[in-house]
Amino acid sequence: MKFGPVSIDEAQGAVLAHAVTAGGRRYHKAHRLSAEDVAILKAAGIVEVVAAVLAADDLSEDAAATRIAAGMRRRNIDARPAATGRVNLHAEAAGVFTVDAGMIDAINAVDPAITIATLAQHAPVEPGQMVATVKIIPFAVAGGLVEKAVGICAAGEIFAVNAYRPVKVGVIQTVLPGTKPSVLDKTLRITEVRLARSGSRVTAERRTPHEVVPVAAAAAALARDNDFVVIFGASAMSDFADVVPAAIEQAGGTVIRAGMPVDPGNLLVLGTLDGKRVIGAPGCARSPKENGFDWVLDRLIAGLDVTASDIAGMGVGGLLMEIPTRPQPREPAPRAANSELKVDIVLLAAGRSSRMGGPNKLMALFEGKPLVRRTAERTLGSKANGTIVVTGHQRERIRSALAGLDVRLADNPDFADGLASSLKAGIANVAHDAAGAMIVLGDMPGVSSEDLDSLIDAFRRSGGRAVVRASHQGKRGNPVLLPRALFAAVAQLEGDTGARHLVEAGGLDVIDVEIGQGASIDVDTREALEGAGGVLQD
Repeated sequence: MKFGPVSIDEAQGAVLAHAVTAGGRRYHKAHRLSAEDVAILKAAGIVEVVAAVLAADDLSEDAAATRIAAGMRRRNIDARPAATGRVNLHAEAAGVFTVDAGMIDAINAVDPAITIATLAQHAPVEPGQMVATVKIIPFAVAGGLVEKAVGICAAGEIFAVNAYRPVKVGVIQTVLPGTKPSVLDKTLRITEVRLARSGSRVTAERRTPHEVVPVAAAAAALARDNDFVVIFGASAMSDFADVVPAAIEQAGGTVIRAGMPVDPGNLLVLGTLDGKRVIGAPGCARSPKENGFDWVLDRLIAGLDVTASDIAGMGVGGLLMEIPTRPQPREPAPRAANSELKVDIVLLAAGRSSRMGGPNKLMALFEGKPLVRRTAERTLGSKANGTIVVTGHQRERIRSALAGLDVRLADNPDFADGLASSLKAGIANVAHDAAGAMIVLGDMPGVSSEDLDSLIDAFRRSGGRAVVRASHQGKRGNPVLLPRALFAAVAQLEGDTGARHLVEAGGLDVIDVEIGQGASIDVDTREALEGAGGVLQD
């Protein structure tokens, strides 16, 4: 293939490198010029184009990508039609992706014109998810290079989606004095959700003392009727002869590996019993967050073997996101006394009051003051370290209403995009040393400084590691206090999604604090505002 300026007289069959407009027509990049096209371009006075001229043995970019993809031996993976020199390959089933890295490297070494990119080894995938892409860089590539790549593909299966197969799982949870049934109940629910993605299910649960003999008996019984047994210890494994590994051996099984180089997940135990796999789950598996337990469980459910050497090889990439609810996180929290933990308040005042039909509800007068100023004064009268007011709609009116108050202002130019944009603007301005941020809605006239203090006190008692939520008669309400561990997740929110999603999906402890009717009174409508004692202003 030759690339560069081409005389229009010699351009028939050439592939345009750039878009060209002539004779009322637009010829796009990568368009192959016909005799008619050349005549139109000449008539328009064009004497030269930048293009690629293919040699006799060249394959076009689409043909080359299609040929290579067709030569790949694969399972549960579908190749889509080529476009712009690219063939995308998608999973046909949910499962675990495996790839022969040596074959991928060898193909990518044939020539820079030919490239293949894939997901990481053992990545979990969903049906329809892209797992690999073949991309030809130039407009054409020599046929001999394409055949060399195809020859490498002939060596064996290059990649596959190892489909999940539904399995039956028996669960054992051990109990020590003081173990809360609610913790065990939550662990079971999270485990059921984990298994549901593969169509698997928990068939039975046993709760036993945290002792070798009862755990061994329960494991032996559950192994008879299930494919896997998962054991959650009330106390984390601290020795290779501890309760869970010892119970597996007591029941007649074999411990394959105790401990893994994945964090969270270090304290996992893997064994076999009567031909069935037994997993001693690390404490982090009580959280829905990804951890080493997922890595092992997903592979086993996908029918892949997991050996001691496989686990030993998981260290590179094995440092996962911290789970803040772990009893022993990898880095201790700052040593400030709980009573000194700083909390900032994010006061949301950017909304358009669309349900109010025109007036800005935050400017309504309560006791002679604009509601936004009254709310800000209450946040400033609390134990919070500082108040950040997020402005957007009618920002100048809001700022004027707050004049003289010691608040920080954070403008949200994207307020019309929804609640998430205001949350992100507020959290981005929280002090670097604050342990948490309380999200306060500007339209809740029934929340007092004392109510805010109750939430802050509960947050500090938790060591700054729990979500604290206002409630009324057992029903969740607002405000909500988020620990710093959730700040990164806030940055990923989009649209009109608020903090509730993070609270429900974050895997953190949630503390509900009863503050009375104020937790559930907002003033979204004229009737609600006037009923709460407000007077609308134009």
